[in-house]
Amino acid sequence: MYRERVVRLLLAGALVMTAPGCASDDDADPSQPAGPAGGWRTAGCEFSRPPHFTTLGSRRLPATPPRLAAAMERIDRGGRERFADSFAGLEVDQARVRAIVYRVPSEAFDAFIRSSAEDSCIVVRNAAHGVAELTEWHDRVVADLPYWSAQGIQIATVGSRHDGAGVEIGTLDLEKTRRAFHSRYGDGAPLVLVEEGPVRPLKVDPPRLP
Repeated sequence: MYRERVVRLLLAGALVMTAPGCASDDDADPSQPAGPAGGWRTAGCEFSRPPHFTTLGSRRLPATPPRLAAAMERIDRGGRERFADSFAGLEVDQARVRAIVYRVPSEAFDAFIRSSAEDSCIVVRNAAHGVAELTEWHDRVVADLPYWSAQGIQIATVGSRHDGAGVEIGTLDLEKTRRAFHSRYGDGAPLVLVEEGPVRPLKVDPPRLP
């Protein structure tokens, strides 16, 4: 299960983190809520490494080196099993051959990251919330979906953000949902509302008979 989750992260990182014109290390994505400042890097970040690629048919695609992928899997597994109050999530930056770990500051988890990284480059960034807290909020909102439907509020998606900013809620009516959520969950709820319509299944044409 952990290997499959990391593989999905690696594929997502290939699309997001290697796009041309990507922001520098210290730049934040202006389209996303700002997270807490601060962080550090492992010793492996002192060395530059050439990007890895793989060939799929006629296409040359970015790839994650096995040692970095293994380090990410160790950190993801340990973060979820042993440091869920601190660990928020991670992503891969294949262009710079590194991973980015988001976590609520914790000396114990930081020591675990250093040990798990070995010689890989791991950039550690501060997060507002860990997976334990976000999982509780995620499950609470999902359990409330029938209630929200009865209130005329349509929730399209619910998912915890890997950067620890909160649980992202997709809805068509942002203002109505924001007022209703504030009334039910209060000001301090780590919920990030985004405008998003219902997920529609892909239309697949039936195979033609010979």
